[in-house]
Amino acid sequence: MERYPILEIHRKVLRQNAEALLTKCRKQGIEPCAVVKGFCNCRPITEELVSAGFRTLASSRIEHLRDIREAGFPVKTLLLRIPMACEIEDVVRMSDASLVSEKKTLLALEREAKKQGTVYSVILMRDVGDLREGIFDAGEFVGTAVYVEKELPHLHLLGVGANLTCYGSVVPTAENLGELCRNAEEIERRIGRTLEVISGGSTSSLPLLLQGGMPRRINQLRIGEALVVPWDLFYTWNCPEEDMSNAGLILKAQIIECGKKPTKPIGRQGINCFGSYREYEDRGVRKRAILAIGEYDIGNYEKLVPTDPGVRVLGASSDHTIVDIEDSSRTYEVGDIMEFELRYQSMLFATENPFVRKISVD
Repeated sequence: MERYPILEIHRKVLRQNAEALLTKCRKQGIEPCAVVKGFCNCRPITEELVSAGFRTLASSRIEHLRDIREAGFPVKTLLLRIPMACEIEDVVRMSDASLVSEKKTLLALEREAKKQGTVYSVILMRDVGDLREGIFDAGEFVGTAVYVEKELPHLHLLGVGANLTCYGSVVPTAENLGELCRNAEEIERRIGRTLEVISGGSTSSLPLLLQGGMPRRINQLRIGEALVVPWDLFYTWNCPEEDMSNAGLILKAQIIECGKKPTKPIGRQGINCFGSYREYEDRGVRKRAILAIGEYDIGNYEKLVPTDPGVRVLGASSDHTIVDIEDSSRTYEVGDIMEFELRYQSMLFATENPFVRKISVD
């Protein structure tokens, strides 16, 4: 008997997504990196991205990049998160480049690269408004780039980049990415050469690309989510792409209780198991099911997408997910399996969790 929960990895779907996005990016002069962090560098997924033609794999975890190196994939590796002081040696040894913003970190990379007898590449990050990583002041940003070029012989200024949406929810636009491009051109004027990379963000930059508004000088994007679970691209950012699908990952969970119950909890309410308080809509008595999977496995239950349009996810504790099945055309019973497509956070949790079995489907 199968053991659940199961995460099915539909390799053909993922390969098609990867090939479609590569084509769209390269038509506009952009060479995207495939970000493997969101699916925990799950080997079957990574293999499909490499087979599709990605030349650089990226992650915020140096451990993922070490695994990629040891697997012998014919790609470059990029560290997305600014290196920690405790990992500088591994960063230089296990990655080809990293995103950097702090001068102290640049100096540490310079010392380690000299020690290892190599020249290490960096992409200097500019904060254009999202207020996560990057140098906020334009003059300081340009000056730091020139410093790397002229004063740090064991570092190669590969280019510059920016991150948007991930913290401050700031949308990539022609204006804020255009500012990055203008800074890059000032750096190029002062160092006397063209930067190889101007990195214009992540999956959230794709709508700008697909709608034809990407600044001409942007030539790299760091894409992970849209390759595997493009749900937000389709429905949040209103960019449906007929040659892409959100069905590359299918989560299967088993029903352990099924029946009719009221929809509003009875009694004095306090906080739930996660220390939060929520309101419950009173919809009367309705049929519902409990699944043997919870936020321990998938993160926020709201990031699950039932493949049955008659199913509505009501909530979850750490080990149970409660779904309304009153409007489903199917008759569910204890022991039945329910399927879900995923969004970013549920992908992040499900691929990492060892209690969710991963099965490849060709």
